[in-house]
Amino acid sequence: MLHDSRPRRPVAGNRIDLIGLPTDAGASCRGARLGPDGLRAAGLAERLASIGYAVADRGDITAAGKLSPAAEIDALSPLASEAAYRSLDHGARPIFLGGDHSISMGSIAGVARHCRDNHRPLFVLWFDAHGDFNTWTTTETGNIHGMALARLCGEPGFCNDPRWFAPVDPRKVMILGARALDCEEAQLIDERGVQVVDMDVLRVSGVEAPLRTFLDRIEAVNGHLHLSLDVDAMDPSLAPGVGTTVQGGLSLEQGETVMDLLFRSGRVGSLDLVELNPPLDRGGVSADVMVDLTARLLGGLTTVQHVKQQETA
Repeated sequence: MLHDSRPRRPVAGNRIDLIGLPTDAGASCRGARLGPDGLRAAGLAERLASIGYAVADRGDITAAGKLSPAAEIDALSPLASEAAYRSLDHGARPIFLGGDHSISMGSIAGVARHCRDNHRPLFVLWFDAHGDFNTWTTTETGNIHGMALARLCGEPGFCNDPRWFAPVDPRKVMILGARALDCEEAQLIDERGVQVVDMDVLRVSGVEAPLRTFLDRIEAVNGHLHLSLDVDAMDPSLAPGVGTTVQGGLSLEQGETVMDLLFRSGRVGSLDLVELNPPLDRGGVSADVMVDLTARLLGGLTTVQHVKQQETA
């Protein structure tokens, strides 16, 4: 069990770096490159500042020149890795604003390097409708954002330079909210020891029990937890602004419960917010959900409270 259920600030203190990665090179549906500005326009920095954090927007990381999708991702990954390492080394908590999920190839690689150099176990919560554990030999679509977690866990076929890349132990990864795994991908996930808590499990037993067990493991070894939050983890009725919608996702209540548990654990030291596609986001509702969940993760107002506050303003 978690030893202290009282809310406490996450381990990285009250400094936050926002780092944009405006790319949709990993996806077949364009538009996620507008995600960082969509999250900014939805008031992410202001919301986090209002709950007591010192927020620095570090701008966007981009690749120079006209590149193929794979080349763009390979150009961005070392830059994102260095930004993650530098932010953590300066005592801040980096929040990477995607961009499609391929941005995690760099951001989490940098977190993994920092954890390795500081002798802290790294755990990853992959909050996503998909496993993103395909490789070049298993992929059914060729979309690179569907390979992000496989690359991070050291699957062959990727050019990973140790100057910017450190692998993630797949046995320290939980995929939460999955409901669209390819057959060969699911087999590979099982072989590598990645824990999958899919929507069938969540509908029967809820989110608390498996997530608490995962957080207990992290607490026991003083681990660093990276949250990689894909918009499509949520049901598309709540968050339609994503190019890879899958029906039957998490409800708002379930999403809030996840964020409450993560906040109380005090273990989230870095995160990605990915796959927001503003051209598909009717009225900006998906961006609002992402901002609300992030604020809740960091100890801010609940979504319901925020809505009431807006209505009375």
